[in-house]
Amino acid sequence: MITSGAASLAAALATLASNRRAAARGRWGDLVSDPNGILDLPEGFSYAIIEEAGEDMDDGYRVPGRPDGMACFEGPDDTLILMRNHENSVGDILNGPYKLGQLPPDEAYEAAAMGGVTRLVIDAGTYERISSNLVLVGTVRNCAGGPSPWGWLSCEENVDINGGVRHGYTFVCPTDADSVQDPQPVEGYGRYNHEAVAVDPSNFHAYLSEDRGDSCLYRFVPDDMSDPFTGQLQALRVVGQDNFATTNMDPGDVVDVDWVDIDEPDPDSDSVRDEAQDKGAAIIVRGEGMWFFEGQVYICSTSGGPAGAGQIFRLIDGDSPTLECVVSSTSTSVLDKPDNITVAPWGEVFMAEDGGGDQYIRWINDQGEVCDFARNATSDSEFAGVCFSPDGQALFVNIQGDGLTLVVTGPFPEMMGGEEEETDTGEETDTEESTDTGETEDTGETDTTDGSTEESGSSGDESGTDGSSGEDEIGDDTEGTGGGADGGSLDEEGCACSTDEGGSSGVAAAAVVAAVGVRSLLDLDD
Repeated sequence: MITSGAASLAAALATLASNRRAAARGRWGDLVSDPNGILDLPEGFSYAIIEEAGEDMDDGYRVPGRPDGMACFEGPDDTLILMRNHENSVGDILNGPYKLGQLPPDEAYEAAAMGGVTRLVIDAGTYERISSNLVLVGTVRNCAGGPSPWGWLSCEENVDINGGVRHGYTFVCPTDADSVQDPQPVEGYGRYNHEAVAVDPSNFHAYLSEDRGDSCLYRFVPDDMSDPFTGQLQALRVVGQDNFATTNMDPGDVVDVDWVDIDEPDPDSDSVRDEAQDKGAAIIVRGEGMWFFEGQVYICSTSGGPAGAGQIFRLIDGDSPTLECVVSSTSTSVLDKPDNITVAPWGEVFMAEDGGGDQYIRWINDQGEVCDFARNATSDSEFAGVCFSPDGQALFVNIQGDGLTLVVTGPFPEMMGGEEEETDTGEETDTEESTDTGETEDTGETDTTDGSTEESGSSGDESGTDGSSGEDEIGDDTEGTGGGADGGSLDEEGCACSTDEGGSSGVAAAAVVAAVGVRSLLDLDD
């Protein structure tokens, strides 16, 4: 399965070949049980709830339910901006942004659709909430997406056509939008059951996933960087092996790939993948989360692999592009249906699970071991939207069914001049009080489940109890700490950082500057 060119590249890149579980330890040690029953974390880490579904936002709407994909951007005046999807369907008023009697705004893409994007502004030092507002509304099942030089890209996991309103697009959402905006669909990225997108800032190539059992992986190549949404949609094909099944790849397997053009990216039916596979495109079992990092695209196949429990791939797209299997779960106790994915600024991959029973945030160390970082202790709902602050000192995540957006701080590696520095053990960093004890009084929200948490807590055991998928319950506002002292030391299974060196950050910055003014090129029509 490994082609000769791909094999040499894999060796040069020191591929992550192993799928051993690191006994839930890694560099930070075992999870400690949270006495408040919200989030189990390693010792030395703490969490705070920043915002809950149903609370008032600053624009008169309420925080929608079912928060999903998310990314963190630097904002002005020492702020951070979280751009956050909400995976709501048409008619789901309980999870929508509207208070009782409130009507959809003129900017709504479809009046009855309750999906969309919110913008959450927080203090970059304390991580306390400053404000929040609606940016996009009237879309359907905004699942994941991705950061880009133009802001947050939000993807619809739906291909319905409702009264002439076509769904199934990726939408551009500016990070400086302090009010709801006219929708900006990118038709060139295709109309299908979108999941996530990852943009290479050096050339504006966009990589896109599709959440279907027989999905494809797509690439959009702009004709010109000055007009980044006009160009060619393509699908990934394995060289010499039409309709290659990526689910059969084992960790360390690498294949050479190329791309086939899609002639009809915006069809009336859900047929983009049919055209792709007619041309030999590879098949991925439920492509979901994606993240671009230093010339590499990391991809979740949520139900791929021998156990149907998930795979992680790494795509390196260049003169001789390759697709490598990094992890293939052999058991749900190792990895249980990875959904959203991110890469920490120091280079390690973190994944949010959407499986059954206990749900974890897990990460991959430099030996290819899958380690536990956090456990949902409040429900069996999926984690979503896992991402880091640009300096790597805070992790943000949603617990979807409970409508919670949280920040986690602690002994993360410190980034100095773009390189990782070892953090001291022993110091708890930035244990912040959670803002707003916000009970919402609006009617018509999701079910409220009393999380009855008053203090912070740390995480507990990692039993794999079965459970049904989480309902849209909303937990109490609380702060949690993972306890005391030295969570930062490396044990014998601790991992050294595997960050690739290079000047990508400068390229990315230049590309962002080059992107100024591109928004005006978007077609704002529905």
